[in-house]
Amino acid sequence: MSEDSKRVGSDEVSGAVKAQAKHEPAVFRDQLYKHLETVPEGDFDAYSNKLIAAGATLEYLKYAEALFNILLVGGLLQPGGTYVEDGAPPSPFSVNNAAEPPKIEELKKYVEVFNKLIRRYKYLQKPLEETVLPALLQYVNKWPEGRRDKVAVTVGLLIAQGLASATCLLSLTKDHLVKEGMSLTVVTIIFHTIIAEQGMDFLAGHLKKGGIKDMMLFLPAPKRDLKHLEEHFKAASLPQVVEWYVKKQYAVVKENVTSHLKEMCDDNETDDRIIAYIKESQVESPLPEPELVHCIWQGLMTSVDWPSARPDQIEALTIKEVTRFAPIMEPFCNGPKTEVALINVIQVYCYEDTKIIKTFPQILKVLYNKDCVSDQAIVYWYQKGAKPQGKQHFLKATEPLVNYLQAQEDESEEEE
Repeated sequence: MSEDSKRVGSDEVSGAVKAQAKHEPAVFRDQLYKHLETVPEGDFDAYSNKLIAAGATLEYLKYAEALFNILLVGGLLQPGGTYVEDGAPPSPFSVNNAAEPPKIEELKKYVEVFNKLIRRYKYLQKPLEETVLPALLQYVNKWPEGRRDKVAVTVGLLIAQGLASATCLLSLTKDHLVKEGMSLTVVTIIFHTIIAEQGMDFLAGHLKKGGIKDMMLFLPAPKRDLKHLEEHFKAASLPQVVEWYVKKQYAVVKENVTSHLKEMCDDNETDDRIIAYIKESQVESPLPEPELVHCIWQGLMTSVDWPSARPDQIEALTIKEVTRFAPIMEPFCNGPKTEVALINVIQVYCYEDTKIIKTFPQILKVLYNKDCVSDQAIVYWYQKGAKPQGKQHFLKATEPLVNYLQAQEDESEEEE
């Protein structure tokens, strides 16, 4: 055979392989393996370098799903989450190769390889977080516990390092995973990892950005209540998740109550009807009393027509409105803790709305006379309960009232 014939035949073979590689994930996998097989086991820097170099010849964008399935679970997956069974060995490099039980510190080495790869080929981040991770998380119920947990920790690390969004966790709200309790198991591992790396505030922010609006969706339907959520996450040593969730739910309830109170005041509803509404809302979605008096104050005061008052009328208007609203607040001011909380709410309110800052002592007098706050609550607030906002100003302004109340108490003790 002539040299030209040999060259033509060789070109045809390489062309056929190249064409096949464009359409066959298995061929892509085999070519990727050739790059990874030469790396000594455990040399993560070398794996990073090989993967970056391979991207110059392999079509990473076209085969992004195959690439990440190989790097995450060690091979190609069929629809449904089972491996493609074509005799191929597991990938030389894969999160699946990590030791069991999974440890965050070890898996961070694997994720750093992902980090370097995505920094070099930025277009890979989108398919990872929008296609690969949501699809993988659908299959966690079909994997052995070790593989499942390694993937869960890795997902947590990817989110913690900004390589993926929390949107992928929506896959865990699918019925077949929720019913089995698998969703809660996996999401707990993911939360634990993110909190260990970045803290609860980071997790809360990313859940919000990721569209995770209701944590209860990860719990089986019969257990979708605060009691079961609290029991689970406290048992998992994640009490901060419970605290965050409760605060989040309180915020929603407070917003609704505040808004409805304003509407009722605008409609000139009677005090009795307003009080009845607040009591009903406490039955349906109970708030701690300190939180409740906060939203009652906000709801009532936002209904005041401040713009129509001249500057020289503001003080009189404030006292008039507080006097009008005091009977609504009084039934819910039960105990020193709640009363001090109300004083602090008013302190911050006056600090933020400077036009009424001077009325603070008069407001306290009205609330004292209307049995909303006791002399003990005012004195406690003055001595050690005040908020930092404008603290010195408010303490000085309230000093005459406090002196009066203490003198009254001294007189009572002498009479006894």
